[in-house]
Amino acid sequence: MDIKKITVKDILIDNYKEFKNKYWYKVPQQMREHIDETVNKAVKCSDIKYGFAEYKCAECGESTKVPFTCKSKFCNRCGRLYTMKWAEKQRENMLRVVHRHSVFTIPGELRNFFYSKRELLKELQDGVYEVIKYWYSKKKGSNFEVGVIAVLHTFGGDLKWNPHVHALVTEGAIDKNLKWWKSVEYIPYPYLKKAWQKVLLDIIKRNFDSYKARRLISYLYKTYPKGFYVNAKRKLDDTRQAVKYIGRYLARAAIAEYRIIKYENNRVMFWYEDHNDGLKKIAECDVLEFIGKITQHIVPKGFRMVRRYGVYSRTNNRLSKEIVHLYNFVKQRNINELLKEKKKRNEIKKSWKERIIENFNKNPLICNSCGTEKFLWKIWHKDYGVIYDIREVSNRKDILYEPNRSKVHSKILQISLL
Repeated sequence: MDIKKITVKDILIDNYKEFKNKYWYKVPQQMREHIDETVNKAVKCSDIKYGFAEYKCAECGESTKVPFTCKSKFCNRCGRLYTMKWAEKQRENMLRVVHRHSVFTIPGELRNFFYSKRELLKELQDGVYEVIKYWYSKKKGSNFEVGVIAVLHTFGGDLKWNPHVHALVTEGAIDKNLKWWKSVEYIPYPYLKKAWQKVLLDIIKRNFDSYKARRLISYLYKTYPKGFYVNAKRKLDDTRQAVKYIGRYLARAAIAEYRIIKYENNRVMFWYEDHNDGLKKIAECDVLEFIGKITQHIVPKGFRMVRRYGVYSRTNNRLSKEIVHLYNFVKQRNINELLKEKKKRNEIKKSWKERIIENFNKNPLICNSCGTEKFLWKIWHKDYGVIYDIREVSNRKDILYEPNRSKVHSKILQISLL
């Protein structure tokens, strides 16, 4: 007997309306519309009744309808795909130098400040760069430019609100005067912890001008005399390894569905790994509480989970790559590696079909009956009707369209199918 897989989508379909009725008042008001929109998109993801692209075989007429996906980072399926695409793109932009993976944490006493004012989450990423940039400017001189990629993460394995920043930091910097790369040892822990503490408490001081906040700031300086916890133990020598590692924290859904053990009688049971002792723990909660746990991690609309600083900023990245490529060539005398890097940068972005062939060694558009490759026949969307029909391209007049088709926005034509 096959056991049906438990999906977050099924849990939301069964219980989201009741969650809104009972607990919507607990959701920050400025986030309600966006959370509602995001959840509804995830629920409709890959449901053919909301839209599809139809492919047909020219020989035998067999057709395949591929449903649209929501492309939301909240969605378990689309979040994984987003991470894969991001990793592919980053390989082109990453410098081929040693990186350090660092995690900048926030003590429990401060986390709710960033829950109530989500716009401050950006300041966490900016703050990480401020800490690293200041050390380079004081110790190495203002002419050195380091590279930082800061990724915001808001949850731990237990799904509690736990904002923190994962950062990839180059172990070295561009000398802006000489236009040359200089390898540098990593920043000392005592500085990282104390500097991160000051930056973080300054954010609270600027944005929460109250006696309670000032008293808490004083308390935290006394309670954490050595600063707030920063983990920077992992050194990554390979660029691909660095991208893969940081990609794990980028856009995955709050909980992987294989971690959900049970969903019955309005209860959800799941497991997680406790980072304090490395042991596997079991958690169980009411299904409405579970929905609250996962939806609280939906970030504000338009928020950038990944921010690039220094040599990784858009304005500096191209020049930085040229300098590092030349530096690696002089150091290694390996022209073949440089040619490989150039070829990778010139690769065309993979289509959904090419991605499936690459991962499953199967062309999804090959007709099962006659072996001919199918072609795009029609694109239909629930709200806009027929968007594309090959018969219209052929000047056929017998196509029926829904009355509001004139409202189709050009963006709808950019829908990716997986």
